[in-house]
Amino acid sequence: MQPLDIAEAARPPPHGVAWRERWLAQRDALLASPRFRRWAAAFPFTRRTAQRRARALFDLVAGFVYSQVLLACVRLRAFDVLAEGPQDLRALALRFDLTEDAAERLLDAAVSLGLAERRSGGRYGLGPLGAPMVGNRALAAMVEHHAALYADLSDPVALLRGDDNRPARLSRYWAYAAASTPGAARAADVADYSTLMAASQPLVAEQILDAYPLARHRCLLDVGGGEGAFLAQAALRAPRLRLMLFDLPAVAARARARLAAQGLGERSVVAGGDFLADPLPTGADIATLIRVVHDHDDAQALMLLKAVRAALPSHGCLLLAEPMAGTRGQEPMGDAYFGFYLLAMGQGRPRTAARLTQMLEAAGFARIRILPTRMPLQTSLILAHPGVSVAQAD
Repeated sequence: MQPLDIAEAARPPPHGVAWRERWLAQRDALLASPRFRRWAAAFPFTRRTAQRRARALFDLVAGFVYSQVLLACVRLRAFDVLAEGPQDLRALALRFDLTEDAAERLLDAAVSLGLAERRSGGRYGLGPLGAPMVGNRALAAMVEHHAALYADLSDPVALLRGDDNRPARLSRYWAYAAASTPGAARAADVADYSTLMAASQPLVAEQILDAYPLARHRCLLDVGGGEGAFLAQAALRAPRLRLMLFDLPAVAARARARLAAQGLGERSVVAGGDFLADPLPTGADIATLIRVVHDHDDAQALMLLKAVRAALPSHGCLLLAEPMAGTRGQEPMGDAYFGFYLLAMGQGRPRTAARLTQMLEAAGFARIRILPTRMPLQTSLILAHPGVSVAQAD
C-alpha cells in the first residue's frame, strides 16, 4: 500500500487547486522572509496589517501570561472590589493584601488586557472585559479550573504522543473519563466536576432556552444532566414542563437533592445509571444532551445517540448543545481549546455540525437542523427528530 499512497500524494492537483496552492506557497515564502516583513512594516499601505499580525502572533506567545493575570484578578476578587467604584492604588493594595508595587503591576497588566481602566486622580476602575466578571461564578469557576488544564499542557508534545509519564490531572478530575465502570464512581469522585458543571451551566442554558422554547413540550429528559442546573432553568421558562434527569448514580444523588432544595422535587424524576450500558428512562417527548457528546469518542457517542433515540417517542425530538468545531468565527474555541482540553481529559473530541449530523443520522434521527444561538462561542445547537428505528440504523 505504501508505494500507492506515495504515488497518490505525488499526483498533481486539479488545475484550480494547483493555482491556489502556488499562490499560497508564494504568500508563505513572503511572510517567512525577514526582508519582506521589514518592508511591510515600513510601507504605509501594509504597515497596519503587519502590526496586527505581529500583535496576533505575540498574543499567542504571551497568552499564558494573560490567563494568569486573569486568574490573579479572580483569586483576589479584583472585579468585585472594582465594582464598588474607582479606587486609588493604596486602597486597592490594602484590599488585595499586596505591596503597592505588586498591586500596580497587576492593575497595569489588567488595564492592558481591558480588564481594568485608569480613571481620574490616579484611580483604577472596571474595564469592558472585567465588568462581565463581576459576581460571575460560572466564569470564575472556569478560570480557577484551568490550573489543572495548564498542568496537563506543560508539555504539549508529550500530551500529543500519549506519554504515560506526563501529568494527568484532568483525566483524574473527570472521574468517568478513565473509569472502566463509570457507574461505580463514588460521591467524592464526582463532587468537584459536578460542582463546576453546575456553576458553568448558566453560560449555556440561557442560549439554549432562547433558541428553542420548551413550553411546547410535556416532559424533558436531560441526559448527563449533572446536578440539574439546566433542568432548573428550564423549569422557570416552562412552568408546566415535567422534568427527568439521567446521570451516574453518584451524580444523580446530587441532582435529586439540588432539585428538591429548589422546590422541584415533585416535578422531577431522577434516575442513576451508565448511559453507555443502561437503557434511558422513557416518557419524555424531548431529550437534551448538553456538553455531553464531545466528551466521548465516536463509538461511545454513537451508542449514546442510539440510546436517546430508543428512549424517545416518534413525535419527540433531541436538542444537542455544545461548542462545535468549525463554527465560523469561533474556530479557536472548538478546534484549539476543546481539541486539546479533551485530549488532556483522555477521551472525546470536538466535532463539526456536519459530522454530528452524520452521527445523528446513523443513530436513527432525521429532520436534523442547526438552530442559531446568540453566542455560538458558548454553544451551538442541533435539533433532531426520530426517523428510522434504531434496529434499521444498525
